[in-house]
Amino acid sequence: MNVSLTQDFSIYHLVACAENSPNTLAISPSALLATIRAQVDLLIEQQIGATLWVKLPKGNIWHSELERYQKRALPGAKIYTYHLHQKHTNIPIDSFNESSIHLPVYLNSNKLQREYFWIVMSPKFCSLIVALRPLRSRVKKVGANVKPKPSLMSITLYNHQTIQQVIASLASKPEVHSYTNSVESVLLSNLLVKQMRRHEEINQSRAKKRVKLLQQQNQKFQTQLQQKDDYLTQICQELRTPVTHMKTALSLFCSPALKTPQRQRYQQMLNNQCDRQTLIISGVLEFVELEKSLKSPTFETVYLSDIVPGVVSTYQPLANEKGIMLAYTVPTDLPPVSFVVGGLRQIVINLLANSIIFTPLGGQVWVKARSSGEYVFLEVRDTGIGINEHELPKIFNRFYSHRPPNIEEPGGAGLGLSVVQYYLDKCGGSISVKSKPMEGSTFTVQLAAISSGSCL
Repeated sequence: MNVSLTQDFSIYHLVACAENSPNTLAISPSALLATIRAQVDLLIEQQIGATLWVKLPKGNIWHSELERYQKRALPGAKIYTYHLHQKHTNIPIDSFNESSIHLPVYLNSNKLQREYFWIVMSPKFCSLIVALRPLRSRVKKVGANVKPKPSLMSITLYNHQTIQQVIASLASKPEVHSYTNSVESVLLSNLLVKQMRRHEEINQSRAKKRVKLLQQQNQKFQTQLQQKDDYLTQICQELRTPVTHMKTALSLFCSPALKTPQRQRYQQMLNNQCDRQTLIISGVLEFVELEKSLKSPTFETVYLSDIVPGVVSTYQPLANEKGIMLAYTVPTDLPPVSFVVGGLRQIVINLLANSIIFTPLGGQVWVKARSSGEYVFLEVRDTGIGINEHELPKIFNRFYSHRPPNIEEPGGAGLGLSVVQYYLDKCGGSISVKSKPMEGSTFTVQLAAISSGSCL
């Protein structure tokens, strides 16, 4: 049986204007829930088969109280649940006790949209709780950046005459019962105890959740601090190495028995180590700036066909100097991708520079791009020195370098692949690598393509 209520009125206004109406109180949703739970406890304990008129917030936690009462109450209990048209949540009638009745009522009332009510009527006990949800604009004025939980303006009363007037407005055919003039004081005392107990249970539950949240935040903070400490330790270790080499070269450089070829060698060592130290410092500063910029990144639509040719042409002279064949294949009809401004170009630069550095004289380096399904793939392949299998999981770590001892060039700061990984982690995408020693390496970046309809 479905009933429709078309009358537009406010229960909150009706109760607030009633004679001897209690004062309005600002309560939290959790306090309202505790009060309702306490009343359900009382009805079940006293075996009161009451009639309920109910409109509650959305959520199973609220309607589970109705189900709890309906399953355990005396036969003859009846519940009218009020819902807004096309927005209500149906409660399965099969879940209730067959000896009771559940009747949904659908509202067209605008004034009741922001109101919740819980009305209990029986010869032994009656009560009314009505709560008004404030307008959002009033809540937002509390603070600029703080979003407080909105309080509900609530009125609770036990006067059966006022309650009967409200029921008469809600029901087309009000039920007739023989009511006492007032609720027994013993029941009210019992209700107060239960209400306090329910409040305490909810407060303890919320406190446990807050403690758990604070513990998680503290753990996250401790992890971040540990990562920063590890990072600083790595930086100090990396800076210490070139300084040690420079001190050694300087001590030998001042020897009176030093011959010219040895002097030139130590001078070159000093230059190389100074360059390496400069690269490390510059790389760290760039990484710090990258972390800052990616906290609130700006994205752009990028075509690989607009990026790869320019990067390849920049590195062509270096490849020619080393006798490396450098080529690219990028179809012009590849779909675009969305990436942080400048980030995709930096990824291409870092991967291509690495391949050229670790590819010996007469080697080959290819840059290819392709699409498959919803993804675009960027592939950088070389015939360089390759990477040992046990080193593959480490190559994206900061400052890690798999340079073999026979390469005497100063090399980079060991941050190139870390930057690539960081961009992809923050902006979407992934990278994989296949490599074998002395057979070369293939780095493959996977990015989500933008559909043609999204580009219009």
